[in-house]
Amino acid sequence: MQSTAASCPAMLMAAPASGQGKTMTTAALARAYRNRGLRVQAFKCGPDFIDGMILQVATGNPVYNLDLGMCGEADAQRLLYQAAQENDVILLEGVMGLYDGKPSCADIAEHFGIPVALVLNAKAMAQTCAAVAYGLYGFRPALKRAGVIANQVGSDGHANMIKEALPADIPWLGAMKHDAQLSLPERHLGLHLAQEIADIDLRIEAAAQLLGPDLPLPPAVDFAAPEKQDIPPLLQGKTIAVAKDAAFCFTYQANLDLLQAMGADISFFSPLHDTQLPAADAYWLPGGYPELHLQQLKDNTAMRDGLQAAADTGTPILAECGGMLALGETLNGQPVFGLLPGSAETQPKLQGLGTQHATFPAAGADTTTIGAHTFHYGRFETNLPVITQGKGKYGAGEPVYKQGSITASFLHFYFPSNPALAAQFFLP
Repeated sequence: MQSTAASCPAMLMAAPASGQGKTMTTAALARAYRNRGLRVQAFKCGPDFIDGMILQVATGNPVYNLDLGMCGEADAQRLLYQAAQENDVILLEGVMGLYDGKPSCADIAEHFGIPVALVLNAKAMAQTCAAVAYGLYGFRPALKRAGVIANQVGSDGHANMIKEALPADIPWLGAMKHDAQLSLPERHLGLHLAQEIADIDLRIEAAAQLLGPDLPLPPAVDFAAPEKQDIPPLLQGKTIAVAKDAAFCFTYQANLDLLQAMGADISFFSPLHDTQLPAADAYWLPGGYPELHLQQLKDNTAMRDGLQAAADTGTPILAECGGMLALGETLNGQPVFGLLPGSAETQPKLQGLGTQHATFPAAGADTTTIGAHTFHYGRFETNLPVITQGKGKYGAGEPVYKQGSITASFLHFYFPSNPALAAQFFLP
């Protein structure tokens, strides 16, 4: 008989704003607990892909996203309950500032009763950190207070000034001294990919050592059991080949899990390096950084020909964001795979950001709306027919294009928000 709740120490790492060091601090915590022999499951609040890759290096486990807007409350409850059953510690990295966005990571923390730890960049302040912590917690008194980690402190004395200034009801969790070697490089979509930082494991380990051996466990949280989810075996016997390399890497682990739960076999291939497209019943080119690998894409004519042959025979292909740009005719003036009519250019300013929901005229699904998000600097000029359009907080969002068996959009779809509809992307 299924229990009604699963208990596990859990903590959500938040900050007043982006750029405070949440990712490295969360990774350091995760590694510190893992070094003690504990099983650690990390989550990323919001739809971000890149931070989760860093946390996966720290924990050794796949990282999942929690977002009440894109993923939904039921999905978050299911993931947290499962994690509590299988792990000794749960860590969630917040997104932007604690209260930014609707819903925010504070909403996640309050809804599930998860204590919030504050990561504060103390490089240019001392006792004022205590005032910032007091204000952040006081803004929503219902939030449980896990405590403060001061980041970028200059010395033990600096850390002590912050610690001594904290009110009695705000715990001190520790400090991380300033070390330029522990910073993570950034570019237009956020941090560099974990695989691009050669010494990422050493950086995380060094950061974990800064937290010291006496790091306490977070408070235990009871996570209620979710309602039983029936996954239809709509992809039984199908093989789905997923592009995975430095140019195509933005995939949600929950999406892969769902495809397998629906019966699909998953294989991976590299449009950059492989000279032959693997045999499969459907293909998925997720987002990533094709604009950084234009010469390799241009030169891989065998991959282009393989994808074109798959499209010509009606094999389903889903192309998201960077995957769509790579299937166009040109990207930043350079020829790419050329399966879709249209040219793309990356822009100096952000072109799309936020959670959206797309409603499809899809057969075989009880409901036809799926959660998604967009975050890109690209512009795609095309005359492709639009079969639907995402809808966000401020109205109409990203178009979804269809040409033959190819579905393409700047949207990154979150498959568990509508399993039956997600299956349709990979069925003829």
